[in-house]
Amino acid sequence: MRMRLRRLLTWRKALVAFVSLCLLVLAAFTVLYLVIDIPRPNEQAKAQSNVYLFGDGSRLARTGEVNRESVPLDRVPEDVRRAFVAAENKDFYSDSGVSLSGTARGVFSTLTGGGKQGGSTITQQYVKNYYLSQEQTVTRKVKELFISLKVDRHNSKDDILAGYLNSSYYGRLAYGVQAAARTYYGKEVEDLDVQEGAYLAALLQAPSQYDWAVASPADKKKAKARWGYVLDNMVGEGWLDKDDRRRMRFPVPVAPKASAELAGEAGYLVDTARRELIEAGVGEQELAGGGWRITLNIEPDRQRALREAVTAGLTSTDRGSEPKAPRRDPDRQAGAVSVDPESGRIVALYGGDDYFKHYLNNATRADYQAGPTFAPVVLASKIEAKENRRSRADQDMIRQTAKKLGMTADPAGFAAPQATSLGLMGASPLEMAGVHATLANDGKKVTPSIVKSARRGDRTVDLPDATGDRVVGSASAAFAHASAPGAPRSAETKGPDMSVPPLGGAAEVSDHTGASGHTDDRKAEWFIGSTPDEVTSIALFGESARTGKQVTLQGVEDDPTERVWGAYLKATVSEPIERKGS
Repeated sequence: MRMRLRRLLTWRKALVAFVSLCLLVLAAFTVLYLVIDIPRPNEQAKAQSNVYLFGDGSRLARTGEVNRESVPLDRVPEDVRRAFVAAENKDFYSDSGVSLSGTARGVFSTLTGGGKQGGSTITQQYVKNYYLSQEQTVTRKVKELFISLKVDRHNSKDDILAGYLNSSYYGRLAYGVQAAARTYYGKEVEDLDVQEGAYLAALLQAPSQYDWAVASPADKKKAKARWGYVLDNMVGEGWLDKDDRRRMRFPVPVAPKASAELAGEAGYLVDTARRELIEAGVGEQELAGGGWRITLNIEPDRQRALREAVTAGLTSTDRGSEPKAPRRDPDRQAGAVSVDPESGRIVALYGGDDYFKHYLNNATRADYQAGPTFAPVVLASKIEAKENRRSRADQDMIRQTAKKLGMTADPAGFAAPQATSLGLMGASPLEMAGVHATLANDGKKVTPSIVKSARRGDRTVDLPDATGDRVVGSASAAFAHASAPGAPRSAETKGPDMSVPPLGGAAEVSDHTGASGHTDDRKAEWFIGSTPDEVTSIALFGESARTGKQVTLQGVEDDPTERVWGAYLKATVSEPIERKGS
């Protein structure tokens, strides 16, 4: 009897506690609902320019003139409206304007530093765009929730959808669906078809990443997948005929309008900086809103030296009895990144000849094989395995080492039997500069950074450290960094007997070293150059000027990447480089 009484009292206490908690939550919810009013529209609609500066304070570029135009909902074709609903919030017409689960995930992610989370309704996104800011704070998310509830009660769904379409950011400094229609397809919004509307709807998830003109091959696949997802959702909702969907083809948007400020190399530097800031938590719409003063780590002298070195290294004179004019193979693209391994600063970056002739940034693209530049990663992994008394470094361990050193290390790239021995996985010059800078930094992680500082008004972006903790052992880093043929080795450097695939030709002067080699498919040629102050990753890619597809490199017997390194080294150090081996 006593046991039953105790259990009853325990259950009563638990029930009272639960009911009290529910009443407290309800009371807090009611108070917040009454206290938080619908504010005036935010001030972000005032367009300003962003100023980008070199490391010495000289101006690189000024971007801005925001393209903004609102249109009534009846100008937007019904199929296009439905595409946005299918992409972002299929229950828009029946929901209460908020997603409690999505908001909870967003608050939790903000509290734990997990970055952005999806799940907001169209109403919540409209409220964020039109009334609030893009900052990732708990206060903003809570306000968004209560204002969305009130907006849903006081406004019709059509008014909310119109506000959402007109306030959303689509990339290319275009705000609103009308500006997006003109920017991406050169037409008025009423002339958009459902395929084009589905692409604009897909863009909202990641405008910079899914912009067809600047997207990497991997991001183009994601953009197409998102476009297909939108159309498939329309079929699922009964808004699009299944047979019509099957016949649809992806509508490639027009190229962006050229801007004198971003012509030449400037566009690649701004593109790299923008992506780094977005990765650091600055919203795309917030960045596009303008007013930022962004200083880069790029040193103008080194930037000029790298650009001129690439130009000189890739321009060849035909061999023969009669001299001929220098020429440049149109089916070659080059990318290069130079990093200070001690600080992680990107001091020079070459993404291509002209941003408006080749939007894809050759310094950050990762669609070509890593080839010989991956060999030191294998060696580092082997040494790590031996030091941890493991019999060998298997594929998975090598992949984990690559990931720790800074590579994306997509499992699919490591699936082939000879993936690690031949470097068959994709990598960018920026990634490989980080990998080799980490090895040069005694195994302490280097995440190359192009942004020195970013400020708007009294707000300063808290940038992550470019250097971090040790990710591979000191011995592993030393041996891997010294593994290139011709790299200097001190008498004290001793360790386990490790084999590593040779890196092809090598160049060395004193403590200035480098190694080059081509990939297994001969579509890329790489060179990793190193001095005590810099690690430079140089890549030459075979890309058809006509189709944009990967092609085999032709006529690289004269070591063009090595010539680039030699010219860069000659311009940045007092000693000229000597060639070794060939």
